[in-house]
Amino acid sequence: MEIDKAIRECDDRRLKTKYDNAIYVIKRALALYPVQEVALSFNGGKDSTVLLHLLRAGCFLHQAEENNSGGDAADGGKTFPIRTIYFESPSAFPEINSFTYEAASIYNIQMDIIRLDFKSGLEALLKANPIRAIFLGVRIGDPTAVGQEQFSPSSPGWPPFMRVNPILDWSYRDVWAFLLVCKVRYCSLYDQGYTSIGSIHDTVPNALLCMKNSDSSEEKFKPAYLLADGRLERAGRVKKNSSAVCGKLSSISNGLKMENLNSGSMLTASIIAVGDEILFGTVEDKLGSMLCKRLHSIGWAVSRVTVTRNDIDSVAEEVERRKSTDDMVFIFGGIGPLHSDVTVAGVAKAFGVRMAPDEEFEEHLRHLIGEKCSGDKNEMALLPEGITELLHHEQLPVPLIKCHNVIILTATNAVELDQQWDCLIELAKSNGILELMDPFVSKCFTTTLSDVEVSQPLSKLCARFPDLYIGGYRESREGSLIITFEGKDLSRIEAASQSLFENFHPGAFSKIE
Repeated sequence: MEIDKAIRECDDRRLKTKYDNAIYVIKRALALYPVQEVALSFNGGKDSTVLLHLLRAGCFLHQAEENNSGGDAADGGKTFPIRTIYFESPSAFPEINSFTYEAASIYNIQMDIIRLDFKSGLEALLKANPIRAIFLGVRIGDPTAVGQEQFSPSSPGWPPFMRVNPILDWSYRDVWAFLLVCKVRYCSLYDQGYTSIGSIHDTVPNALLCMKNSDSSEEKFKPAYLLADGRLERAGRVKKNSSAVCGKLSSISNGLKMENLNSGSMLTASIIAVGDEILFGTVEDKLGSMLCKRLHSIGWAVSRVTVTRNDIDSVAEEVERRKSTDDMVFIFGGIGPLHSDVTVAGVAKAFGVRMAPDEEFEEHLRHLIGEKCSGDKNEMALLPEGITELLHHEQLPVPLIKCHNVIILTATNAVELDQQWDCLIELAKSNGILELMDPFVSKCFTTTLSDVEVSQPLSKLCARFPDLYIGGYRESREGSLIITFEGKDLSRIEAASQSLFENFHPGAFSKIE
């Protein structure tokens, strides 16, 4: 089965675990209820698309186990065995309807089209058919997920059936990881900046994915899978009372003005450290954490810090992944006395260009290391052809290298990093190579309460303040718990802090200055 094969062959261990758990729930449901008595509620959105393909895999694996075939049989193009319900609404996006009927055709889905409201439609359906369980694409964080488990009976006042929620514990990131790894089709609206799709009356593209284009008034958006913070997937659920989604939108979402959410706070950077010595444990990487602090000081969010091996292919693979998902990539290490400078060569390979001698860069190297440097003998003078921009500053003996949205730093210690960063900021102020925004501000609190005591209130705070980064950590397992609030709006942090104190007895938390 192609879905199961794609998951088994990927290197995302988190996704594999989520997949295995979801398949277990599906197979358990199919063991409890005959296939004629279960149904799938499909709405064309990303979550139900994931659920559709999980059910395809789950049904196949369940049948294979029953037939003792080991799960190696081909799909055979059989009709999808589970009754599928689609509530067609006049307020649905045309793209949703088109995708739904296209999916029904591709995967041989026998679909019941219901043009009533959800409750009335279910009552009519269950009266006509012996359906005892319905698979739903509900996830924690959805408004309807409150109080639900993987198996939850329907609410009082509703027709009696079992709600089966295989992806209840999946995150926004998990959903997109599955769709991209399995390379399945999804609704085209998600490639247009929509991250959570409701009706045509209450849904607009997520302003956090807006791409600024000074040359054109046309609004363009990144695809939904590039949203850095999954907690903000519903930021596009606003009243469609303004066409100016990019930049200024007067609508309110979760109590937040969209222009505040889009004030540059979601520009993201990733950091790549190159070096076997870090992976061997010989050297501790301190530059990555320093760069995180520097980036937060200019309002950038860091999406990932990774360490990769000191070889060209490893560097190229990591740069290839990060350059297309983040606004900027910072990479350091892997430059020096080896037979080749793997970082620069890896960047070149990631962009699909060759390495070529750069006379200007060679001249800087000659001043630095003497006449031993020559373009035809010293590979340190080779740079990615056609995409390299040298960032000059009088305080830098050798200019920094920028290749599109990748900046290569040559720092090997904290002092050098500070110098290069200060030069980079000065250059950013003069030529705009790096957008400077309002810095993140933060507050920290400490408590001796246990993780169990604070987990539920903190979860509620995360839902109430989706614009803030709320985290907790301990410096040791026996030590105090430290809670952090970080964001761009100090008043929001103050409000979150006040809510934290209100949820606990006086003295439970103390502020860290």
